[in-house]
Amino acid sequence: MRKIPVSTVRDTVARLCIEANCVLGDDMVQALEQALNIEESETGGEVITQLLENQRIARQELMPICQDTGWAVVWVEIGSQVQVDGGELGDAIQEGVAKGYTEGYLRKSIVADPLRRKNTGDNTPAIIYYDIVPGDRLKITVQPKGGGSENMSEVKMLSVADGADGIKRFVVDRVWRSQANPCPPVIVGVGIGGTIEKCAMLAKQALLRDVGSLHPDPFYAEMEKELLAEINRLGIGPQGLGGRVTALAVFIEAFPCHIATMPCAVNINCHAARHKTAIL
Repeated sequence: MRKIPVSTVRDTVARLCIEANCVLGDDMVQALEQALNIEESETGGEVITQLLENQRIARQELMPICQDTGWAVVWVEIGSQVQVDGGELGDAIQEGVAKGYTEGYLRKSIVADPLRRKNTGDNTPAIIYYDIVPGDRLKITVQPKGGGSENMSEVKMLSVADGADGIKRFVVDRVWRSQANPCPPVIVGVGIGGTIEKCAMLAKQALLRDVGSLHPDPFYAEMEKELLAEINRLGIGPQGLGGRVTALAVFIEAFPCHIATMPCAVNINCHAARHKTAIL
């Protein structure tokens, strides 16, 4: 059994919170650069140029890419041969989020109750997803998720008869109804199958994939390509000001489901598609 000090977990989560909010992934930077080459709208091209400059300054100065530093969604893969020493794993993660958002001067966006709306003051609680896997490693991914793009997300219980075409219509319609609200160009995560909560989780998990990657199943890889092309024909464009580039990628994750169900979820991420990972 391999032991990992609870302080290591806490400090790692704190670092990931800061890095994720300030350093845009290389895959996203490359995707924006490629988008600039194909965007025909002069206004859209100027928007992408500003987004690239914004991320450069954020990276250089270690400042947030966006003022909305998001809800800390934390994905944990814990090896069955790992023991967190000196405390509880969940407590360490929450303490790390509080530490990172406080020491990194990141905006605190979480309210303790959805109706009474009092801010918790340290951006906790984080949303944590655990997965127990073989081995002696602890993998932690911090995914700050902004409120504007989250508001444009949706779950729908489709009919089995709707099939792939029904899913495509739902995804494209969701992006169309979103317009400028999620700050395009966006990343579109799609979850298909499972139960109502599982497909929603899959849609968010899909957003962790690197831009440029394709689904390992050719059937879903082709669907991703078709959806991306159709979304970019909508003409919403960068920041909703018109153009060819509304989305940079569409990622699908699928899961087995009940014979009577066809759940589908769409989780949209803004151009600041943030996530950082550490393996302990």
